[in-house]
Amino acid sequence: MLFRKIRSYIEEYLRSDENKILLIEGARQIGKSYIIRDVGTELYNNYVEINFVVDDEGEKIFKNVHTTEEFYLKLSMVAGTKLDRYDNTLVFIDEIQHYPQFLTMLKFLKEEHRYRFISSGSLLGIALKGTVSVPVGSVILKKMYQLDFEEFLIANDFGRDAIDFLRKSFENKQSLSLEVHDKVLGLFKRYLLVGGMPDAVNEYLATHNIVKVRETQENIRVLYGIDASRYEKESAKKLHIRRIYDMIPSQMENKKKRIVAKDIQNRKGDRFSNYIEEFEYLINSGISIASNAISNPKYPLAESQQKNLLKLYMNDVGILSSQLYQYNVQPILNDIASINLGSVYESVVAQELKAHYNKLFYYDNKQKGEVDFLVDDSSTMSILPIEVKSGKDYTVHSALDNLMAVSDYHIVSSIVLSNEREIKTKGNIYYFPIYYIMFMENKIPKKEDLYF
Repeated sequence: MLFRKIRSYIEEYLRSDENKILLIEGARQIGKSYIIRDVGTELYNNYVEINFVVDDEGEKIFKNVHTTEEFYLKLSMVAGTKLDRYDNTLVFIDEIQHYPQFLTMLKFLKEEHRYRFISSGSLLGIALKGTVSVPVGSVILKKMYQLDFEEFLIANDFGRDAIDFLRKSFENKQSLSLEVHDKVLGLFKRYLLVGGMPDAVNEYLATHNIVKVRETQENIRVLYGIDASRYEKESAKKLHIRRIYDMIPSQMENKKKRIVAKDIQNRKGDRFSNYIEEFEYLINSGISIASNAISNPKYPLAESQQKNLLKLYMNDVGILSSQLYQYNVQPILNDIASINLGSVYESVVAQELKAHYNKLFYYDNKQKGEVDFLVDDSSTMSILPIEVKSGKDYTVHSALDNLMAVSDYHIVSSIVLSNEREIKTKGNIYYFPIYYIMFMENKIPKKEDLYF
C-alpha cells in the first residue's frame, strides 16, 4: 500500500472529539477514497461507504434527498446492520459534489450527532458555481494532492532515515555525495515519467513497463475529459475546455508558456475574458494548476496578481511527459541535449509548490523579463523567487538578476533549481539540486509563536 502523508491527518481527526465533518477535496484519481476507506475500516467496527457517482449512475437512491430524515431512511436501506452508535460507526460520503444539496446538509448531520461522518469531493469548485455553499462552520476542508516526490521516494523503498538525512542536508545547505545525489536524481527522473497518480505509481512498481504506465495515465486523461462533459452543460464550452486542456503541453513550449486566447478557436480578437468559465473549470476541478502573473512583486503576492494573465500546468507531471514523449524514456533519463526538458521540469516544480504553498505566481515584466515562480515566504515577510533550469547553463538567469536588483522589492533571497549536485551561493541567490523542491514549504511557526 502506498504511503500517503494525509493518512496521519485523517487518523488524528477520527481519533479526536472534533465535531466538524472532514471534507477531503482534490482532483479525481488521486487516492482520496482509498486512503479514507483504509483508515475508516481500521478504526471503526462499522464502516459504511456511499459513492454518489455510483448512485447517480445507478438507482439514484439519494438523488432527491433533501432532509436528514430522508437521508437516514435511505442510508439504512443500503447499510443495514452496519449502522450502530456514533462512537463505532463511520459513514463515508464519497464524491459528494454529485448531489450538491448534501453539502448544505452536512451542517445538520453534524448537529444531530447520530453517526460519525467523513466526506470527499473531486469537483467541489464546479459544484459550488450555483447557489449551494459549503457550511464552513460545520466542515473542515482539507486539500489532497497526488503523491509528491517525497511520497514517491518512500514508494520506491527509500527509507525514512535517508529522507531525514536529505532534509537536514537541505536545511543546512550541504551538498550530497555523488553516490547519494545520483540515486536521488535517478528516482526524480523516474518521477518525471511516472508522476504521482496512485494507479500510475502502482503500475510502475508492479511492472516497470512504460507502456503499461502510459496506458494508465491516458485513461486518467480521458476520464478528465469525460468529467468536463458531465459538469458543463453548454456543448461549446465542453469543447473549449478540452481544447484548452489539450493545448497545455504544446503551449508550454512557446516563449511565454501561456495559453493564447486567439489560438483556442483560431479566432483573432479573442481574449482571456471570452473563456473565463472554461479556465475556471480546469483550475477548480484540480486537473490544471494555475500560476498568476505578478509585475510588481511585493509581499503578500495576492495583492498584486493579474488574474487575466496566467499559466496553466497539468496537475501531474507524468501525464504531461506521456503527452510529450509517449513511450520514449531516454530524453528524461539520459538528459538528451537536443530535447528541451524545460516544460517538464517547470511542471514538476509547479506540482510540488501547489501542494506545499497552495497559491502560485510568476514574475512577468516587459523590461526585466520573466521568472518561473514566486511564492510568499512568511518567515521573512518577503517573496521568494524560484527559477528552474533543465540544462547546463543554470547560472545564466538575467530576469532573476534584474528582479533581485530592485531594492524596493525587499527580496531576502532566491533559489535556482537544476540537476547539479553542488549547493552554491552567489550573493543572495542559492543554487539547489532540483529534487530539494520536496522540502520547500511555507513552514508553520513553532507552537510558542502561534498564540497572540
